[in-house]
Amino acid sequence: MRYVAIGDSFTEGMGDTQPDGSERGWADLVAAGLAAGLGEPIQYANLAIRGRLLRPIVTEQLDAALALDPKPTLLSLNGGGNDMMRPGGDLKTLVEMTENAIRRCLDNGVQVLLLSGADPSARLPMGGSMRRKGEALTAAVAPLAEKYDLTFVDMFHDQEIQRAGYWSADRLHLNAAGHRRVASVVLTALGHPTPAHVIDPGPGGKGGLLAEARYYREHVLPWIQRRLRGQSSGDDRTGKYTSWISVPTTQPA
Repeated sequence: MRYVAIGDSFTEGMGDTQPDGSERGWADLVAAGLAAGLGEPIQYANLAIRGRLLRPIVTEQLDAALALDPKPTLLSLNGGGNDMMRPGGDLKTLVEMTENAIRRCLDNGVQVLLLSGADPSARLPMGGSMRRKGEALTAAVAPLAEKYDLTFVDMFHDQEIQRAGYWSADRLHLNAAGHRRVASVVLTALGHPTPAHVIDPGPGGKGGLLAEARYYREHVLPWIQRRLRGQSSGDDRTGKYTSWISVPTTQPA
């Protein structure tokens, strides 16, 4: 098994921050789960970069994934969320790019795992518009899984993960619990049954005007400023595992 992940912050693992400051995320957990399920080490690469639009994912990242030596046996693909957050996102073009990427993988004998990202819209500014766009993208991409007989994981319609307890302080990226839930659903879809991760409901979070003002100051305004400057959080970054690493069967999930 040689598993490579391509995508944006969702696949990079943002929000599942480790004590050393690195990001783990669902794809890392899936790699560990595959090794444990197969009972042997697997090779793993993660080329995802936060902030990436779909075009560089299905060109630059996919080129690098298919150029890995030896060739991957499994590739996970998620993208388009950042495109849909920007004005003028063309749904038809996003679907065409996704389908072309799938065809390239299949032509190279690489199995494809297609995912829709989790829905963060419930607590975001302009969340209703984001939800409508996410619904449209998921509905347009899902038929590709049936057309090409792919494994498709639809996290966008997972109701459990939409609860606040699965999300980071920025309300846009999953936290450690959210990434664990995605990993459990993915592993089950790949034929390694894993109990779906569920958190204790716990007490409701404290809101109020001060909390909202802090949220906008710490998370929303910096995002707007980057957009105005034409910058991305992923500028000058590379994927975290750009060549094969070995994931042992004993690696804890």
